[in-house]
Amino acid sequence: MLRALTREISPAIERCELTHLSRAAIDVAAALRQHDNYERCLAQAGCTVVRLPAGPGDPGEDEMPDSVFVEDIAVVFDELALMTRPGAASRRVETPAIADFVGRYRLLRSIEAPGTMDGGDVLAAGKRVFAGRSTRTNDTAIDQMRRILEPCGYTVTAVGVGGCLHLKSAVTAVGDDRLLINRQWTSPDAFHGFELIDVDPSEPFAANALRVGSIIIYPDAYPRTRERLERVGLDVRTVDLSETAKAEGGVTCGSLIFAA
Repeated sequence: MLRALTREISPAIERCELTHLSRAAIDVAAALRQHDNYERCLAQAGCTVVRLPAGPGDPGEDEMPDSVFVEDIAVVFDELALMTRPGAASRRVETPAIADFVGRYRLLRSIEAPGTMDGGDVLAAGKRVFAGRSTRTNDTAIDQMRRILEPCGYTVTAVGVGGCLHLKSAVTAVGDDRLLINRQWTSPDAFHGFELIDVDPSEPFAANALRVGSIIIYPDAYPRTRERLERVGLDVRTVDLSETAKAEGGVTCGSLIFAA
């Protein structure tokens, strides 16, 4: 059984952290509708969706503007879950609720200071794990992850990222041995042995796809790259996430999917 952990959209999402995009007005009501549709898509793909509240709910506490992006807080493997230490200090308050839920299903390990890591910088493809060096993830954290995962049989490869927020803005898995990539934002050199599908040059943000079993959940904003995915026989289901995209979010960001 697949669990998909999600989180409500915070009413404070307009105060989200931004690195590569200029701030634009976010229609919160539209974002809520889009997130509901995204969760329905996860359920149709075979996931049991569990939604956590946006924040702690106590007056005066941080409203957690970025908390819908649960992917950044943990990386779940078959053997354990790695609790990250987000590169944006404002996001570290999001960790306890995610750890409480994931800890019911996995042994928890954690990235420790001075390491920083966002889950969006971690791409797992079988026993190969790629970690993006970005503004949010540093080599100290990557080294810690390597020490935690190698006893479980994983290899961890550090990969450069430029021009985008996270590694999974630049490359994601769309099959066991197939990746969708924007070569302008990360080098293909690390991904030997994989078939690489290039995004359409007119759609630089199109490399973020969410694989759930045999289904690819994908933004409807990138029709040309979608055609490339469908041409190789992939079952692509599109969603509109235009509002959270203004907060540098993608289809992988809004859920943690793992076998329960």
